[in-house]
Amino acid sequence: MKLESIKLLRLVLGNIVICATIAAVIAVTVSPRAEDATVKTEPYYYGKSDSSVSLMVNVYWGTEYIAPMLDIFERYDARTTFFVGGSWAVGNSDTLALIASKGHGIGNHGFYHKDHKKLNLEYNKKEIASAHDAVKSILGIDMNLFAPPSGSFGDNTLEAASSLGYRTVMWTRDTIDWRDHDEELIYSRAVKNLKGGDLILMHPTDSTVKALERILQKITEAGLTVSPVDEVLNTSDEL
Repeated sequence: MKLESIKLLRLVLGNIVICATIAAVIAVTVSPRAEDATVKTEPYYYGKSDSSVSLMVNVYWGTEYIAPMLDIFERYDARTTFFVGGSWAVGNSDTLALIASKGHGIGNHGFYHKDHKKLNLEYNKKEIASAHDAVKSILGIDMNLFAPPSGSFGDNTLEAASSLGYRTVMWTRDTIDWRDHDEELIYSRAVKNLKGGDLILMHPTDSTVKALERILQKITEAGLTVSPVDEVLNTSDEL
C-alpha cells in the first residue's frame, strides 16, 4: 500500500473514532440516568369533591378514644379514613378490625412514626412496606394511601410511596389536637371556611371526642358529607 493511502486510511479511522467519542459524550449528557427519570408523585393537600370532606384520623396512640369516635361517626352516618401506624396496628388488632368493620377507610402512617424526610429511599420503603404488611396480615387488605408522620416528607418519601403503589396525602387543615387540648380550638380549626374537598387532620384525644359531634353537625349544616379520603380525592390520576 502506498504511503499516501496509509495516511488517508489513518485520517479516516481517526475521524471515525472522534465522531464516535463525541456521540457517546452527547448521549451521556442528554440521556437522563434512571434515577433522574423517576417520576415523583406530588402529595395531595385537598380533594376534588365539591360535596364531601374527610376527617383524617392519624393513630399511634389514644386507643381508648377510638370507640367513642366510632360511635359518633356512626350516629351521623359518617365514614372517614384512619391512618394507622404499623406498630400500633400490631398491638391493637381488635381495635383496627373494629374501625374497618364500621366501614371506614384504612391508610398507612408508617411503622414506627419516623421522620420520613430524614430517611433514605430504602428506609422510607421499609417503613411504608412494614406497615402495609402488618395491616394486611390483620385485615387482608392492601392500603394505597400514605400519610407521613408529622407531615414530614422528602423526595425519597414520595418516590418510595409511589414505587409501592401509594399516593401520599397531607391535609388541608390541621386541628393540632395532639398539642392543644382545647375543644373550642379544635372545633374552629376544623370547620372555619369549610368547603368541599377539605382534608381535616385530627387524632384520637379526649378533646377531639368532645368537639367531634359539633364538627359533624357543622359539616352537615354546610350541606357536605364526611367520606373516606379516597372518595374525597375523587381523582383518576395514575401514580
